[in-house]
Amino acid sequence: MASRADQLATNLNLSKFGQATELKKRLWFTIGALIVFRMLSFIPLPGIDPTALGLLANQTRGGVLDFFNTFSGGSLERMSIIALGVMPYITASIVVQLATTLSPKLAAIKKEGESGRKRLNQYTRYGTVGLTAVQGYFIAVGLESFGASQGVAAVVDPGLLFRLTAVVSLIGGTMFLMWLGEQITSRGVGNGISLIIMAGIVAQLPTTLANLFEGGRTGSLSPFLIMTIVVVALGLIAFICFMERAQRRVLIQYPKRQTQRGLMQADRSHLPLKINTSGVIPPIFASSLLLMPLTITQFAGQRTAGESAWGDFVIGLNQYLQHGTPLYMLLYGAGIVFFCFFYTAVVFNPEETADNLKRYGGFIPGIRPGKNTADYLDYVLTRITVVGAAYLTFICLVPEYLVSAAGIPFYLGGTSLLIVVNVTMDTVTQIQSHLLAHQYGDLIKKAKLKGGRAR
Repeated sequence: MASRADQLATNLNLSKFGQATELKKRLWFTIGALIVFRMLSFIPLPGIDPTALGLLANQTRGGVLDFFNTFSGGSLERMSIIALGVMPYITASIVVQLATTLSPKLAAIKKEGESGRKRLNQYTRYGTVGLTAVQGYFIAVGLESFGASQGVAAVVDPGLLFRLTAVVSLIGGTMFLMWLGEQITSRGVGNGISLIIMAGIVAQLPTTLANLFEGGRTGSLSPFLIMTIVVVALGLIAFICFMERAQRRVLIQYPKRQTQRGLMQADRSHLPLKINTSGVIPPIFASSLLLMPLTITQFAGQRTAGESAWGDFVIGLNQYLQHGTPLYMLLYGAGIVFFCFFYTAVVFNPEETADNLKRYGGFIPGIRPGKNTADYLDYVLTRITVVGAAYLTFICLVPEYLVSAAGIPFYLGGTSLLIVVNVTMDTVTQIQSHLLAHQYGDLIKKAKLKGGRAR
């Protein structure tokens, strides 16, 4: 049976879009902010030679830097002032989330409501500045040393001044992106940080498609293979949309309460548990950790190759950890499964949920409130997380296998696809909510008339 919200959604009239002036202002603000983000990605750091940097970037393909370059829309490859993107902010927010589960003091701050949330956000900002400073310094030092070892002068004037300038510029760029994301969230449509990441990924899409169709034109890729890629991509998108909306609804019952007419009525609701509770964090973490050794060996292998047993080990490690190799696929899948369970345990606390239900008088039919409810929720969540982990592993490994097996010049993997589809769905849902709020009165009348005819 369709709910009243579903009835409202079916009666949604998109022709009224032009009358929603507030929504149009929000959309224009969001588009303008994303344009500013793309413009900033082409402003290089002071003291960088762009031509030499392009030659140097081709020698680190396949590592973690290439992975983060996809999320930043090519900013890292061009070494712009927003080269690090919003990844330090995401890392800092995840660290703060983990800390709230481990530290009783931070857990108490989290329970303070709006004031506690503001304090945790402030801690996240401090962590973002610290992470950006550390990463920026290592990037500046890495550019100097790696460029010198390759005979490429990517830095015009190496030294302490360049490192200081690079760190300050990267901190400023990352903090500006964080502020821009917060402005999009409050004054625009959708989650600002997610939209910035999606904009970076989508910006790489035209180049990727051009390389794909260029392979078909030159004959390196068959037309059948290109059509297969398109069909598989569309199938994966449909599968992602289905799984991201899938949920396990746990029935919640509240005690009977007296109504205005003197009748005793019991309220029923449900607790929605998403199949993919962890979101896109597990693939990002698994990819980062797996590609980190490859990146380190890329920098170290140029000097150690063939000189010692360590050099031979470095060469072998680079070969076995390439995209599409059996070891890479095995470790990637295992990392996704591990982080699915780990991050689900972080973002969903069964004990806290059970206490909240008990506080408001709610209970699961057949389950005693308190510890038994928490154990039941943990049991249900563990079972559906198995399905969610299998889904994420499938989505991320299929593109990796196709790219490696067929030799396709397609660098947008399952992680990028997950992020784009998820953010698009969330943004469309928010737009729909704004339209519903705009025409709420007319929709209520239509829903009542439709319900009356059905009876």
